[in-house]
Amino acid sequence: MEATTNQHNVVDRLNAGQPVLALGVRVSRTPDIARLAKASGHDVIWIDLEHSSISIDAAAQICATALDVGLTPFVRIPEREYGVIGRLLDGGAVGIIAPRIETAAQAADLVAACRFPPLGHRSAIGTLPHVGYRKMPSPAFNEAMNRLTILKVLIESPLGIRNIGEIAAVPGVDMLGIGTNDLSAELGVAGEFQHPLVRQAHEDALAACKRAGKPLAIGGISDTAYSAELVAKGAAPFLMTGIDTDMFLAVAQARVKQALESINHR
Repeated sequence: MEATTNQHNVVDRLNAGQPVLALGVRVSRTPDIARLAKASGHDVIWIDLEHSSISIDAAAQICATALDVGLTPFVRIPEREYGVIGRLLDGGAVGIIAPRIETAAQAADLVAACRFPPLGHRSAIGTLPHVGYRKMPSPAFNEAMNRLTILKVLIESPLGIRNIGEIAAVPGVDMLGIGTNDLSAELGVAGEFQHPLVRQAHEDALAACKRAGKPLAIGGISDTAYSAELVAKGAAPFLMTGIDTDMFLAVAQARVKQALESINHR
C-alpha cells in the first residue's frame, strides 16, 4: 500500500515540524490545476466547496489527478454537509476539512462519516483510485483506507476554542485548524489578528492540541510575521500559499501594469 505511506506523511511531517505547502482552489475546474500545483512545488491541493460552486464531479477529478501526480488532495466541505464526505473520498480525496466544528460530538460524527467500520460508518465499496483500483480483501482494504484518510477539523468560533481540548482528543481527528478570519469576527474584532482576544484563543488552542498530540494549523492571517511567530510557538507549518482566485488576480494586475509600462517607457 504505497499510497497509504506516501499520502499520510503529511500529518507525520507536520508533527515533525516540517513545512507542508498547500494550494487552494475556488475557481479552477479541470485537473490541470493539480498538475500546476505539483509543478510549482506544492505538497497539498485543497478544494474549497464551502465558498465556491465547484461540483463534486470536478472536485473528484482534481483529487484523482492529484493522487496520480503525488499530491495529497484535501476538500473543504460545506458546513455540516456530512453526506458529501463519502462521495468525495470515493472520488479521490484523501483529506476532509470540516468547517466550524464546536463540540466533540460533532467531531465524532465526522469521524464516523470518514472511516469504514469498525472506526466509523462509511459505506462499503470494493476498491478506489487511491490503490489503483486493485482488489483487496475487505478487512485489509478498509484498514488501509482508514489509515490513509486525513480528517482536519476547523475551529472558527469561541465555543469551538473552549471545547478544543475535547475535540482534539476525539480518536480519528488527525489534525485541527483555526480559521482566524471567522474567529476574529465572532470575537467582535474582525480582521484584528493580533488583538489580545485572538492571541489568547490561539495560545489556548496551541496548548490544548499539544496536550492531545495533534497538529494545529492556524490560518486566515495576512500578517506573515505573526504567522511565523505562531509556528515558532508550535503551530503546524501547514503553509497556505494562496487561493487560485487571489493568484490569478495578482498575476493579471501585474501583467496589466507591465503592459502599460512597456508603452509608457517608449
